[in-house]
Amino acid sequence: MAKYGCVICGWVYDEELGDESLGIAPGTRFEDLPEDFECPDCGVGVDQFELID
Repeated sequence: MAKYGCVICGWVYDEELGDESLGIAPGTRFEDLPEDFECPDCGVGVDQFELID
């Protein structure tokens, strides 16, 4: 499982944890997020996220 960070505001999506507040189940891979997924903090799309080491 990986983590992806928003390059604009720094919000982190952790695949292992998902985000229950957004209706995303734990274990949901970043590439499986809905096409219209947006950063909950700043509103940018998935193209503005990068893999965090």
